[in-house]
Amino acid sequence: MLQAIDDLPQPIGDFKPLDQWQAHVNRIFYALRGDKLHSYYQTFASADYRLAHALAADYYEKVMRREKAANRRPSTDNRVTNEDSRLIVMELGPGNGNLAACFLCHLKTLDREGRVYPRIRYIMVDWDDAVLEGALAHPDLADHRNRVEVSCSSIEQVTGVGDGTVDRIICNELWNELPTKLLAKNAGGLEEEHVRPNVSERLQRNMPEWSAFVRAFEAKDIESLKRCPPFLDELVWEKELRPVDWKQVPYRKTIVEFFKTIDPQVLVPVNLGAFATLKEAKRLLAPDAIGFSAFDAGAADLKVLNDPNKPCYGQFGGQYSFMINFVLVEAVARYLGFTEVMLEPQREFIGRSLHATVITLMDLLAVHPSAGPRLQRWEQDRLVLKTIKALNETYKSPYRRRIEFPLSKDVPPEERETLNALLLSLKDDGIPDTVAYLTENELACAQKDLEEIGYDPDAISMVLHAPPSPVEYCSFTCR
Repeated sequence: MLQAIDDLPQPIGDFKPLDQWQAHVNRIFYALRGDKLHSYYQTFASADYRLAHALAADYYEKVMRREKAANRRPSTDNRVTNEDSRLIVMELGPGNGNLAACFLCHLKTLDREGRVYPRIRYIMVDWDDAVLEGALAHPDLADHRNRVEVSCSSIEQVTGVGDGTVDRIICNELWNELPTKLLAKNAGGLEEEHVRPNVSERLQRNMPEWSAFVRAFEAKDIESLKRCPPFLDELVWEKELRPVDWKQVPYRKTIVEFFKTIDPQVLVPVNLGAFATLKEAKRLLAPDAIGFSAFDAGAADLKVLNDPNKPCYGQFGGQYSFMINFVLVEAVARYLGFTEVMLEPQREFIGRSLHATVITLMDLLAVHPSAGPRLQRWEQDRLVLKTIKALNETYKSPYRRRIEFPLSKDVPPEERETLNALLLSLKDDGIPDTVAYLTENELACAQKDLEEIGYDPDAISMVLHAPPSPVEYCSFTCR
């Protein structure tokens, strides 16, 4: 009881709409932990190449089809000077630059006659200069630097790019981090979740100057916050519902119409940041553009959205990450004037490009008989490394990279040397990341080695042909 009293939360701000605090904490998170993102989560493009390759193949095919339909032959002159013949590809939130690098590498490989790649102008957009510098430094971008530019801009207003000039816009696992409200319907109309940040009294006692910390947190004073004890993982959020302030919320009619399909008191994400990217994409895209695509986790089934127990968000390293309400996103896209909208599971988009059935390494790990909470963290590390080792006997990546895999701190001393040796033995053209796509054929080739570490072929077959999950990584495309 005394310990509980000592740990009573201490407010470090006032109640505000959830999306406002989300944006506030995200700014702090990236400033303090941006160079350690891989420690908190990986995206499907952080190190793996298959999403980028599928995008490159899809883009090349569609550009060539459009050129053929227009009965014109693209220029084969590498010294393109006519800006009208440029093909602007834009990536919102480029992360570490891996998606851009793999996209351009694969596009160049596909474009044997030099009809598309020489015309590419690839623009990476982010609000943080440090992120853009890091993305540009990706080693596999070195051969494409004359085609790559950056724009330090917000996604609501990309600077330096004219209206109707962009051919392709991509954003990968960006929407989930953008401002999102949680709304619910009651008898009086719509309410939204307001939250207030707190930290424990224990952490308060460890702060050299409590009032200075609160002021620095409120002002997003990064230099001062760097001198404070780590606090992002200690945030505790009080929550309450208040009536929606419609002056702060666009697309009121579309949102209200959507909530007619939702039961009372059920909280549902309203992804304002996703709406903003669509609005800006509508301004940027050329009339005959290939279009806009976002890749993120969410739901497009009203039964799932109506479930009061659905996972509206997760928290990683202190920041909120929301599921995407694809039903409402599509309604906003159509309101903005996008006439062609398509949603499909991300693994189907990638599988179609590879002409294969695919799953992720994480899907595979989940069907191992020992997977789950029974394993200690270091034992999970051992299973992951053994699985990658087994796959690497036959898997070959077109890129040479060492996998980043920091071992858990709780590895027993007698096991650490063994796991380090296993990690060092992994080849640099093998599985590039724990978040990586695998084809059915690659799994079949590695079946004997996988069986030796306990995998059941029937369980692998089951996950290969399982239907999409209620909340699934999807490809959302519109033009």
